[in-house]
Amino acid sequence: MTLDSTPLLVVQNLTKRFGGLTAVDKVSLSFYPGGVQSIIGPNGAGKTTFFNLLSGLFPPTAGRVFFKGEEITRLTPYEIFRRRIVRTFQISSIFPDLSVLKNVQIAAQGRFRTSPGPWGRLNRRRQEITGWCLEYMARLNLLDKKDQKAGLLAYGDKRRLEIAMGLVCEPEMLLLDEPTAGMSPAETRETAQLLKSLAAGLTIILVEHDMRVVMGISDRVIVLHQGAVLCDGGPREVQENQEVQSVYLSGRKK
Repeated sequence: MTLDSTPLLVVQNLTKRFGGLTAVDKVSLSFYPGGVQSIIGPNGAGKTTFFNLLSGLFPPTAGRVFFKGEEITRLTPYEIFRRRIVRTFQISSIFPDLSVLKNVQIAAQGRFRTSPGPWGRLNRRRQEITGWCLEYMARLNLLDKKDQKAGLLAYGDKRRLEIAMGLVCEPEMLLLDEPTAGMSPAETRETAQLLKSLAAGLTIILVEHDMRVVMGISDRVIVLHQGAVLCDGGPREVQENQEVQSVYLSGRKK
């Protein structure tokens, strides 16, 4: 991540209200190319809602979003996906009755279809796409499970499958919502190391509750509290911030 470069994603006064509840409150941030940029905060701080706004699932109440200088505030999720902003979800979003390989193939085909419908023409050969999928499955240690039904995977394996499904879409920016949830300590360490290695050529925005992961791999940490930015800085700066310690880090493993 190079902070003196041109921002890849710019958010201006982004706000989302649900009736009388303000979930995201006038957030203004710039995200720069490369690196791991993590968003943390207490439950209900607005982290997932913020991701939903960036990925087009929710329209904002106010504010604007720009990606590579183009306004994407009101684009559909598919239009944002086509601009190579890809996200995973806090709740598992796989196809449980299909094989692990088929799940990854479907994700990859979404990237290489010429139209949003499931029957759009592919601009790459299926054999080439399958090889591409197997490469990413190998990186996530999923090859030995390629013929298994995705719904039968252990929860940690499901999270790794979702990461593989995101990576095969060739994202320029990858939004990961709690990717290590449900993983064993060994799986968490392995996944954290993978994400750090990927960040050399990919911009990763991470929502994560495991502070060891956040502080271990993040180049930048943004703290949300009650929908607003409480703190924005390097891991050590955030850890030492008295206000952050008061509202969030007290009593948590760091």
